[in-house]
Amino acid sequence: MTTGVEYNRLVMILAVLEKRLGLHLGGYDAYVNAVGGVRLTEPAADLAVALAVASSFRDQVVAPELVAVGEIGLTGEIRPVTAVDKRVREAAKLGFRRMIIPAGSRITAEEGLQVVKAGTLAEAVALAL
Repeated sequence: MTTGVEYNRLVMILAVLEKRLGLHLGGYDAYVNAVGGVRLTEPAADLAVALAVASSFRDQVVAPELVAVGEIGLTGEIRPVTAVDKRVREAAKLGFRRMIIPAGSRITAEEGLQVVKAGTLAEAVALAL
């Protein structure tokens, strides 16, 4: 069940988590909600949604100072997103201390924000959890 997140996109993310990370999600219900009436239509939110689901499934908390952006492909790769420099600057302004971005991204460093790159969903989950 989803609110604010496209249902078919969530199903794809769950399938990739199951196939590429071995999370056996088929026997569980999944509830994903974008808070505050926001509608997530941009694929850059894929990585954040996947990390939230993996966090819940493994019962491990993602650090509250972590932000993640990236589109997830069917093979588990994390694809680059548009305007990653702007996203990094905004994350730093909002007080986030760590950010996971796609491996192919070119960015400039922001003071107070550690930016780490991940090429696959498995790498991103390892970095976040």
